[in-house]
Amino acid sequence: MKRDIEIAQEAAIEPIVEIAKRLNVSADDLELYGKYKAKLPLSLIDEDKVKKAKLILVSAISPTPAGEGKTTTSIGLAMAMNKIGKQTAVVLREPSLGPVFGIKGGATGGGYSQVIPMEDINLHFTGDFAAVEKAHNLLAALIDNNLQSKKHNLNLDPRTIAWKRVMDMNDRSLRDTVIGLGGTANGVPRETGFDITAASEVMAILCLSKNIADLKEKLGNIFVGFTFDGKPIYARDLNAHGAMAALLKDAIKPNLVQTLEGTPALIHGGPFANIAQGTNTLVATKMGMSLSDYVVTEAGFGFDLGGEKFLDIKAKYAGLSPVAVVLVATTRALKYHGGLSLKEVGSSNVEALKKGLENLEKHIENAKLFNITPVVAINKFTNDTPEDMAAIVEVCKRHGVMAYEANVWAEGGNGALELAKAVVEIAEACNTQFQPLYDWNESIENKISTISTRIYGADGVDYQPKAKSALKKIASLGLNHLPVCMAKTQKSLSDNPNMLGRPKNFTITVRDIEIAAGAGFVVPITGEMMRMPGLPEEPASNNIDIDSNGNISGLF
Repeated sequence: MKRDIEIAQEAAIEPIVEIAKRLNVSADDLELYGKYKAKLPLSLIDEDKVKKAKLILVSAISPTPAGEGKTTTSIGLAMAMNKIGKQTAVVLREPSLGPVFGIKGGATGGGYSQVIPMEDINLHFTGDFAAVEKAHNLLAALIDNNLQSKKHNLNLDPRTIAWKRVMDMNDRSLRDTVIGLGGTANGVPRETGFDITAASEVMAILCLSKNIADLKEKLGNIFVGFTFDGKPIYARDLNAHGAMAALLKDAIKPNLVQTLEGTPALIHGGPFANIAQGTNTLVATKMGMSLSDYVVTEAGFGFDLGGEKFLDIKAKYAGLSPVAVVLVATTRALKYHGGLSLKEVGSSNVEALKKGLENLEKHIENAKLFNITPVVAINKFTNDTPEDMAAIVEVCKRHGVMAYEANVWAEGGNGALELAKAVVEIAEACNTQFQPLYDWNESIENKISTISTRIYGADGVDYQPKAKSALKKIASLGLNHLPVCMAKTQKSLSDNPNMLGRPKNFTITVRDIEIAAGAGFVVPITGEMMRMPGLPEEPASNNIDIDSNGNISGLF
């Protein structure tokens, strides 16, 4: 069986100027990064066309080590829609280097449903992550410089500073650090640390900004800390936002690449979905909708995280409304939710599958809470049995939902033609907008409670002392109107990663609430959320290599 990288390297990749022609974009409008990658200027966004285009959101069940294939399915669906005569682009997030070299591997789809050039996309791509990293760390440097300054000192209390530094690599040794040691010339000693770049608020801001002016304003709104006399300090008080925006002047422009079948693909931004909003940039989505009749986009992890945040945060800020939602599931992942070990999920076990289907049922119910009836895509594996497929279809029918096989890994767009036809039929019949789960003007506690009880299925919410203190801080800053972006494990509907399937009789525990005033939301922290992952004992980087001719191997 061919590996993903072999398939990608054998593909008849087209010059990006030819892909751009399919979007009616001239070569003069492209900012080329070699032959096969380009950035698109924001001037191509046309709000009138955005209103006419049809947006399709792809989400999934709660992810497992057995795999769901949400990105692979999104790519395959977009290719299939083009095959049935519907002009379609796919819009995705950029991969983070940390997971690529860590445990996850590449994030460009798989098999015959990939975006290319996959090596470039999975590595440095067009430098967007590097720009976010530099802009974030510029603010960190300015904060510490101000502590040291005698002329422009803002009287900032170091104990209130929550802004860490970031880097795009998994490195657990940097989670907690002490800086400023070695004497007065080296700054003010204090505790801090590093997060991974994808968890940066700057990344979240980039993905929710409408243009450079909006980006600059949002960067200025980043909350830094308090002075010794209790006055809030923002990035604009440090005059940081202008220089930070200058570093992001190219990063804000969406990136254009292609799928194995020549479908235009916009890949831009990469916030985590278990901490931030987990979806590509607002401008990339609108760019796709300006240039195509249909856009297929995805939201990270399960519908309880990426899907909910896409609808309650991104769609509200952008004024977007998906006309169809696709939920991706695999028999393997459902069996894992049904209690089988990772080694056992490839074997036939309809009873475990039926038990695991409770997880899919909950995600279907969650989509309906937004006045959306989803379509289920069963991402096919070679050892799936007719009995497995029939069990999924039966449960979906019970909920008034259609389920279709998607064999896109093996067949590319041809493996999702029936799914594509069903999605188009639903999209063209849609004449309503989705219903948000909550009103932004509700209290922060009510918004957290609504998500926890209705989406996760919790009995209630318990606030620990730091979270109660944070609620008072949020109120004092006048930020109660912001939406909430829950930080929760992706592995479970609950905040306990070991509670698989459809957990019941549990409480969501909020440890703390972080303020992301620049991005425009607050982040309730549940469980032990990791903002700086560590490498596993056998990192994926062990298998990555390059030969003397520059050919890369080991990415998947």
